[in-house]
Amino acid sequence: MSDGAIIVLTGALAAVACALPGCWLVLRGMSLLGDAISHAVLPGIVLAFFVSGSVASLPVLIGAGAMGLFTVFLIETLHRTRRVKEDASIAVVFPALFAIGVLLIAQYTHGQKDLDQDCVLYGEIAFAPLRTLALGGFQVARPTLVLGVVALANLLFVLLLYKELKISTFDSALAATVGLAPALVHYLLMGIVSITTVASFESIGAILVVAFLIVPPAAAHLLTHRISRMLPLACFLGAGSAAAGYAVASAVDASIAGCMAGAMGVVFLFAWVFAPRDGLLSRLLSLRTMRERVIGALLVERLLRAPAPLPRLAEGLAWAPQRLARTLALLRARGFVEGPDAQLRPTHEGIAFARSVAE
Repeated sequence: MSDGAIIVLTGALAAVACALPGCWLVLRGMSLLGDAISHAVLPGIVLAFFVSGSVASLPVLIGAGAMGLFTVFLIETLHRTRRVKEDASIAVVFPALFAIGVLLIAQYTHGQKDLDQDCVLYGEIAFAPLRTLALGGFQVARPTLVLGVVALANLLFVLLLYKELKISTFDSALAATVGLAPALVHYLLMGIVSITTVASFESIGAILVVAFLIVPPAAAHLLTHRISRMLPLACFLGAGSAAAGYAVASAVDASIAGCMAGAMGVVFLFAWVFAPRDGLLSRLLSLRTMRERVIGALLVERLLRAPAPLPRLAEGLAWAPQRLARTLALLRARGFVEGPDAQLRPTHEGIAFARSVAE
């Protein structure tokens, strides 16, 4: 497999691994919490690094997961005091923990290449083909293998706890009533986010992790309101953005991570504009349709109360002649008015239409 294929595969696996829990973060309105966890796990990574001497070990995953859960615990503890709002508690906790991690790196790792600020913040997915390990007699890219395992684990997590995640996301009170332990599900989800974040650090860095966690799920949420469709769509958009970003980066000799994030931004912008129900164009068309309905209902009501020739109608309604002519054409086409211009009158269908709009 070529280096380019390995880089694209690594990015696609990172996108899938992040999108699966990221969908639930978006649905729960906890996107900022995903950003907080992705930064706040840094002290856990550093402390585990002191113990194991490597960022590619099981202790690092355990340390990151524990620190992620600790972050959520601190945020919720502050929020439960009712004196600090949830967004403020997030903004207080995660910069403090992230700063502690940065200070630990600067003071005690002495510039080791395995763990520095650039490694954690930015990563370098172009180096993925160079980090290999022997597996079954073959040299396999370690970041690709790790992210593949994490993506598979996240998929199994979503499949096994799909019902619990779905109910606790939309109605935590109902989940508690039927014995689904929403608090436990919440902390399991946060643990998955923490592990996914640290597994992705080495290859793509914290910034691109946040992009993969939030942007594809947010775009998928605009395109569909069904969770069963949102999950695979978010994975597809993330993986597609990784491939497109690599293609652009290769063509213009630019940052691969930056181009991947930019591709996700383009995908989200497209979804925001062209989504069938929640897109900008759809909303504008809906507003225009509603405006035409209201104007048509006003004209029908005016004809019902006091029929008059067209010039007097336009004067009484303070409408431009062009608007009146356009509205009358629409009403005639739908059979809501009848008769010549001098003796216009609403039909029974027109009266029912006006009353339905008024209701």
